[in-house]
Amino acid sequence: MDKPAGMFDRDHEWSALTRFAADDQSGAMLGVVSGRRRQGKTFLLDALCRAAGGFYFGAVEETETESLRRIGAALTDFLGLPVPFRPADWYEVIDALLALGRERHVPVVLDEFPYLAKATPALPSIIQQAYGPLRDERVESRSRLLLCGSALSVMGGLLSGNAPLRGRASLELVIRTLDYRLAAEFWGITDPQLAVQVNAVVGGTPAYRRELARNDVPTGPDDFDDWVVRTVLNAESPLFREARYLLAEEPELRDSALYHAVLAGVANGNASRGGIANYLERKSSDLAHPLDVLEDAGLLIREADAFRDKRSTYRISEPLITFYHAVMRPTWDQLERPGNADRVWRNSQRRFVSNVLGPRFEEICREWALFYADDDVFGGLPARVGHGATSDPAQRTTHEIDVVVIGTSDGGKPPLLAIGEVKWGEVMGTGHLERLRHVASLLTRNDRYDTSQVRLLCFSAAGFTSDLHDAERAGDVVLVGLDRLYA
Repeated sequence: MDKPAGMFDRDHEWSALTRFAADDQSGAMLGVVSGRRRQGKTFLLDALCRAAGGFYFGAVEETETESLRRIGAALTDFLGLPVPFRPADWYEVIDALLALGRERHVPVVLDEFPYLAKATPALPSIIQQAYGPLRDERVESRSRLLLCGSALSVMGGLLSGNAPLRGRASLELVIRTLDYRLAAEFWGITDPQLAVQVNAVVGGTPAYRRELARNDVPTGPDDFDDWVVRTVLNAESPLFREARYLLAEEPELRDSALYHAVLAGVANGNASRGGIANYLERKSSDLAHPLDVLEDAGLLIREADAFRDKRSTYRISEPLITFYHAVMRPTWDQLERPGNADRVWRNSQRRFVSNVLGPRFEEICREWALFYADDDVFGGLPARVGHGATSDPAQRTTHEIDVVVIGTSDGGKPPLLAIGEVKWGEVMGTGHLERLRHVASLLTRNDRYDTSQVRLLCFSAAGFTSDLHDAERAGDVVLVGLDRLYA
């Protein structure tokens, strides 16, 4: 099956879906497709059904009776039945979906499955029973049933632990956001600085360009400020309230004020649990549940410190949510008044650079180190890239390390391949290199990693001094500017 015209990238995802749909094994098969909203899941699955003559059903938030009535009507139309199919329960529906595959391989999609499971909590168990290994309806079917949903807290639990469908699925596919390079290509942005700025606001979600921004792309670096004002900060644009809707659509996030407050704490630079607790003026123990729920919903990511076992930090996974809490939420009343967006944006530059653009640039640099750096940059394959902190007893301080590259172990200590520093608006010089050398010397006392071959990296969007370029030619440092990040 050829990938549909107009589908950007998603070669891996399309290949996985078409292989699953055309798998020639006997017996019905089950797959789970998940991902945050507006990543193109419905487009992919609808295209698959159209290409293979499959059955697609999109659920909405309604009662069980309404869902049964609608899917019965959809099956009646799909099969061209002379008499309407009116199922009494989901047992009948699932058997009818299995019956679609008696004559041929056929993809069957239940999109927005969490809505169905909310109205019928027993539905996963009903599917489990229908997919019993020796059940005739399953053995004689070649239906390829795909359960799809955006509520990650629900979809993530379908196949975990003691869930009814654990061990039943033959496919578990996550539709992820486009990474920073693909996002720049998708937006048609060739200027690296502009690409980082736009990515810091809207990330790599495809629908933000086509549907929500109506293909409004900044024409160049000088148009970026105007673009922010006329799209994300424009109360008439769907992007204006999108960050709020992302939380509202998650069924597990019932106390929206608390979860928004937690995200605001992270967006304002409070990355640790203790820092978030201080921001909210609560006890750290009170935040265990909301932090876990936000993690399960895919809105927060917890990252372990590379050098300290018990220290971890949180970051927001969706750049638009970070932008909303750092720039929009503090001035929401101003933004809702027509004509104030330009004024708000002029007065938000410092917060944007320090709380949104700078942290997002650090994440991009870590992505580059993990996925795009040439093999000879680190002298080994990176297994993990993160960040960390190490103490300096002599100076009674702690040094934060923006990029930490760790390799794979062959039985001994994992090698520490590289450490790096990241600056967005600062030209880096030999002073930054000396700091990295000092930090590297401190890390020789670390018992977790082999630090004998550690390399030093400087990342800057503003450039490097001539002395630092000389140091690179001497092999003392690796310099990574915007052009290299997007090369």
